[in-house]
Amino acid sequence: MPGFGLLLRQCQLGQMQYFDGSKLTISLPLLMLAFLLFNAGLGIRAREILGILQRPTVLFVGFLANMIVPIFLIVALGGLMHLWHSSDELQNLLVGLALIVSMPIAGSSTAWSQNANGNMSLSLGLVFLSTILCPFTTPLVLHVFGNITIGDYSEDLHELAAQGTNAFMMLTVVMPALLGIAVHFCLGEARTAKVKPALKLVNFIVLLLLNYSNAATSLPQAFNKPDPDYLVFIFFTTLFLCATAFGAGWLIARLLKSDKGEQAALMFGLGMNNNGTGLVLAAAALADHPAVLLPMIFYTLVQQIIAAIIDWKVFKSEH
Repeated sequence: MPGFGLLLRQCQLGQMQYFDGSKLTISLPLLMLAFLLFNAGLGIRAREILGILQRPTVLFVGFLANMIVPIFLIVALGGLMHLWHSSDELQNLLVGLALIVSMPIAGSSTAWSQNANGNMSLSLGLVFLSTILCPFTTPLVLHVFGNITIGDYSEDLHELAAQGTNAFMMLTVVMPALLGIAVHFCLGEARTAKVKPALKLVNFIVLLLLNYSNAATSLPQAFNKPDPDYLVFIFFTTLFLCATAFGAGWLIARLLKSDKGEQAALMFGLGMNNNGTGLVLAAAALADHPAVLLPMIFYTLVQQIIAAIIDWKVFKSEH
């Protein structure tokens, strides 16, 4: 039932011009994304931000691993992936993976970490650091994948990295998150706690609508003209990538001799990316390649399922 989702995507409230002359269309999905990041910022306490500095080594190693491990894995598997029979399908997959890897760590990772009695200062620190630095890291990762892909796909990634991505990430991710932190500071802990239940419900609704509206552009095509082997290829690729990212968090925790709390924060932080941002960016800038949304939609589902399994098997089984 894509009709209502497409209608949401068509709601536009004007345009904003960047300093370089390019324009950003203020759409309803973009505003929904900004609200989610504002809500994430609103949930961060000042004392938790200060707690980030307790173990800076773990924080920075986790942040760097979140970017480097998936890139290294995809490059290492490049030879096998190029055996796929359709070059066009492979390029769509690689562009989708590029957008997954280039996004900051998902705010939902903090909820999973908290549920597993994780180190909340480290968990929030990973989200905060990756969010604040995404205007610089996102173009860098997109350029890397631009060198891996070919043809029009490579050009699109380099263009996306060079034109407006910094401003897009700043306006839709960084500024709303910082605004949420500022509002929390102004309202105080007690007042913020009163509005949190209502905001949490609205957050779930907005997240559902955002994912639905983004999926409405690509899933109908995938089901109207089904390509089962390609969908299976996407599923197992995203599953392997996501599972490896969670495993990297576990390995780093072992190498750094972290406790269970830090292990939870690292595993959920490295395994979960903010695909809502990537979907909005892809739908706006890569409208001529709707299939690139499929890996992101798969990863959004897979990361939540793996997070639930790890929470159940690794952390809850010990209590």
